[in-house]
Amino acid sequence: MSPFFFFVQLLNAVQYGLILYLVASGLTLLLGIMGVINLAHGAFYMVGAYMAFAVVQHLASFWLALPLAILLGLALGALLERFLLSRLEGADHLSQVLLSFGLILIINEGQRIIFGNDPHGIEVPQALNFSIPLSETFAYPAYRLFVCAIGIAFAIVVSLVMAKTRIGMMLRASAENRAMARALGVNAKRMYLGVTAAGIACAVLAGVIAAPIASVYPGMGDQVLIVLGGIGSLPGALAGALLLGLVDSFGKQFFPNFAAFLVYAAMIAVLIVRPQGLFRGTGT
Repeated sequence: MSPFFFFVQLLNAVQYGLILYLVASGLTLLLGIMGVINLAHGAFYMVGAYMAFAVVQHLASFWLALPLAILLGLALGALLERFLLSRLEGADHLSQVLLSFGLILIINEGQRIIFGNDPHGIEVPQALNFSIPLSETFAYPAYRLFVCAIGIAFAIVVSLVMAKTRIGMMLRASAENRAMARALGVNAKRMYLGVTAAGIACAVLAGVIAAPIASVYPGMGDQVLIVLGGIGSLPGALAGALLLGLVDSFGKQFFPNFAAFLVYAAMIAVLIVRPQGLFRGTGT
């Protein structure tokens, strides 16, 4: 394997891993802070991709889909917490799993009714529809580098928020001991609403960003729910997402018939070696 080939595959792995992290960060905050297992998180990723397709089809603007994705995600997250998750506070994980599985069925059926079962493609926005030469014979798509830049910027911002701000301090305190955080004056209801809204918005935004690369098809969110990080661990979610990116990218090149199996094999290996997760705790 030439160094150049390795570098290109590494770029693909980082790009895919950062998209996974954008989804996983919201999921791990829900799990770490609220103790909520949201299996429907991937379905909201699919909602973002289909929203991007609809906006491009009717308004011919991919860039407009980005702020709309954030607004839609915040609204869906607020509604989810207000009318569903808040009613399950203190319930066991089985109730949460059943609720989120029901959401998956509802979202998938709604997608089929509105868009049908055919896959759809979205063109890369014109401003980024070019390639950057990496050698005399190969150029790398600028849009994929744009995705990497968005993912890296997101990871840095989340890390700074968690480590340096009052909101981050309250989030970390709630993840460590919810009862103590409440006793110290943390408004749990407001925090849960904000965490859920922000988490769903991240998933919807990730779907929009991934749409021009991955295309848009039914059930696409099922592939982004494998998180190897650990309960409530944002660094763990990042490490797990990048690990899956590496396994997926190099697996498709060297073992194309077993690429999907290798992803699940990596998850099983981590669960055996590190059943507590790659990292523990929320924060940096």
